[in-house]
Parts: sequence; C-alpha cells; structure tokens
Amino acid sequence: MTTTHVLNVAGAHLYYEVRGAGPVLLITAAPMPAAAFAALAEALANDHTVVTHDPRGIAGSTLDDPEQDSTPELRADDLAALLDALGAESADVFGTSGGAVTGLALLARHPGRVRTLIAHEPPLLELLPEAADRRAWVGNLIETFHREGQAAAWKEFMAAAGLDDDDGASAAPPGEPSAQALADGAHFFAHELRGTTGYVPDIAALKATPARVVVGVGTDSGGLDTYRASTALAALLGTPPVEFPGDHAGFLTQPQAFAEALRTVLTGNAAHEPSAR
Repeated sequence: MTTTHVLNVAGAHLYYEVRGAGPVLLITAAPMPAAAFAALAEALANDHTVVTHDPRGIAGSTLDDPEQDSTPELRADDLAALLDALGAESADVFGTSGGAVTGLALLARHPGRVRTLIAHEPPLLELLPEAADRRAWVGNLIETFHREGQAAAWKEFMAAAGLDDDDGASAAPPGEPSAQALADGAHFFAHELRGTTGYVPDIAALKATPARVVVGVGTDSGGLDTYRASTALAALLGTPPVEFPGDHAGFLTQPQAFAEALRTVLTGNAAHEPSAR
C-alpha cells in the first residue's frame, strides 16, 4: 500500500509517498521525481518503510517563488523536515545523482539524522581535475538553454555527460515531452544544475559524522563524469566505492537487482557487499 502526502516547508510544498514497514529508507534524487523510483521502492517495501518524494520545484512539489534556486542545502533541509513529519529521528538514505549531493549536504547540516548514506554517482564536478573546464561547460549549457531552448540544452547535456538519450538518467523523457516534463526541465537548467554540480562536500564533516557513508558507482558507468567524481569522493573519504548494477540509472533498468544490492549494503555485511574497487 502506498500513501501520498504533501508537506509544507519553507518556500515549498513537498509531495512524498510512503510504502511498506520497517526501518525508514529515504530515497532522494534531483531532478528525478518519486515516480521514477516506484519499482525500486516496491522491491524494498517488504522490509523497509520506503519514502520517495518529488524534490522542490519538480513535479508535485511546488514553490511559493518559482524563480527560487534549488540548492543542495535547501533540499537537505527539506529531507530533515520530511523525517520530522514521519516522526523519524534518523533514517537510511539512498541518494542518486543530484540526490546524492543532497544527501551529502544533509550529513553536513543535520549529521544526527542519517544512519547510512549511500551516495550513488553524485555529479561533484568540482572534484574533477578539469573542474574549471566543467564549471565553464555548465555555464555554457545554461546559456544554451536560455538562448536555444530545452531540446538543444538536453542534447548538449546528454552528449557531454556521456549518457544515452534513452537511459532515463535525466529528467528528459523520450518522445514528445509533457507540459510537466518541460516545466521540470526548465527548473533543472535555470535553477538547479549550477548549484548541484558546483557543490563542494565538507570532507572533514563527512569524516566526523557518526553516519556510515558509502559511495556507489554503476558497474556499467565507465568513464562518466559521475563515476569519476564518485571515485574522487571515495578517495577523499578513504573508503573504496561500492559497485551497483547497471549504469547511472541502474535503479531504473534493474530495480530488483538494485534493491538487493541496496539491502546488502544496508546490512553492513562487508563480506557480502557488492564488489568494492
């Protein structure tokens, strides 16, 4: 059974879904909405209380000011508010892509609220050797969006990020986009992309947190920026990255296998975790 809710937070109204019973597992992304995680959530709901949500400014989570930027810090505060609404002192958190960045910010701002954070392929471009070039690329991409529109921006984004157009790793669905998809894409390029990719994690705070931090990478992610950024983060934390099925969007294409990999990591049974590199 899935229940749906709306939580009023500072400047936004967050749509979220709750499934199952057991320890709370919060699944978060940016910009992907709750709907993208339905299959994964169902696969985990027999032994977890699984919470998915639309991040602020995306799908059902509306903003009081549509021009407000979505920063990792704001989204982290939203997650803390969600835990308050659930009556959960702490939770396990699976964050993927921009949601992994949100999870890192959550640990820095609310360190006691997370038991285990699995940060799956965060796009931390500032950790790459060519950070200045990647920062300029993000700026040019945003200019492309404003000058030429979403279709041109998505094409440039997918090509430069090394992602296939149909892998589901972005907010751009295949085929003719719906009005909601266009609104979500506009919010992503105009108000979210720069803050997410420009985030610099507080390594000292992450090392000091009582939470367990696991950096996840896709077995098929190869040389993606998100893969390289993840391995750089893992090196700074002094822990090997853990491999998960599929690529950057493995939770979409292989939800059952991905759920089992998540379960293995959450048990803390290192001897049986997905392979660490």
